[in-house]
Amino acid sequence: MSTMSNSLAETQAEPLATAGLSQGDVSDFFALLKPRVMFLVVFTALVGMVVSHPDVHPVVAFVSLLMIAVGGGASGCLNMWWDADIDAVMTRTRKRPIPAGKIQPGEALAFGLTLSAGSVIILGLASNWLAAGLLAFTIFFYVVVYSMWLKRSTPQNIVIGGAAGALPPVVAQAAVTGHVAWDSIVLFAIIFMWTPPHFWALALVKSGDYERAGIPMMPNVAGPDSTRFQILAYTVLLAPLGLAPVALGFGGLAYAIIALIGGLGMLALAVQVYRLRLGEPAMRVAQQLFGFSILYLFLLFATLLAEHGFGFFRPVFG
Repeated sequence: MSTMSNSLAETQAEPLATAGLSQGDVSDFFALLKPRVMFLVVFTALVGMVVSHPDVHPVVAFVSLLMIAVGGGASGCLNMWWDADIDAVMTRTRKRPIPAGKIQPGEALAFGLTLSAGSVIILGLASNWLAAGLLAFTIFFYVVVYSMWLKRSTPQNIVIGGAAGALPPVVAQAAVTGHVAWDSIVLFAIIFMWTPPHFWALALVKSGDYERAGIPMMPNVAGPDSTRFQILAYTVLLAPLGLAPVALGFGGLAYAIIALIGGLGMLALAVQVYRLRLGEPAMRVAQQLFGFSILYLFLLFATLLAEHGFGFFRPVFG
């Protein structure tokens, strides 16, 4: 373990050793927030709000959504601060601001902590302290439980850690209603169950990167074949779960069609990932599953947003 740590330190020594203030600009600090992940946080939180049908002032809803976004960005920033050593040795992350030497680790830490505290306090003052507490828990879970503990210690890191990425709809519902109900819990469950097949498909393609960084992702620990089976198993559970909003009455006809077709598409690709295990065809179908999983989740939530936010809701039953 010490040999791996020394190797990582030597790899990143040059870019991280620059003294003084950072050489980064606004775009580099924005990159610390993981904007693509932050977009997903905002989007799923917005759906959590809209599905709740709240009688809330639009300014309160906007500030709440903004603080959930800032809290999500703060989590990403603190994750990059903690993971700077492994980011430096992975091809897809080595150009991030800290390993690239554009921003100093201490600056990233201060930036992330400031945003974390600010987002929680402002959400509590603008909305309610239940939502603020849930946001604080989300940040803590992602940074401490996932980043500092699970990510480097167990191949179940994505499974357990996925709870942090699934919580924004719950936080958002609490922010505009003052309570948590079954609709946001179901949205949480869909994202939670979607996370393993989504990330493990990528892990099959990027297993060499994770091995170099010493991260115990499922393909590197249990092997590619076991990972393929688990991708299929989670997808078998995800496909019917995607239809749960219909059964509970907050998913309409359009949602039912999208969830059914999308779920079948996820299943078909997961079966292909399980069957094709060698060479370029295996990597290609894993990449296809990764890409389609993003589209699948986006369409589920976008359809709910259209149904509840733009008046397109048509009940399936009655």
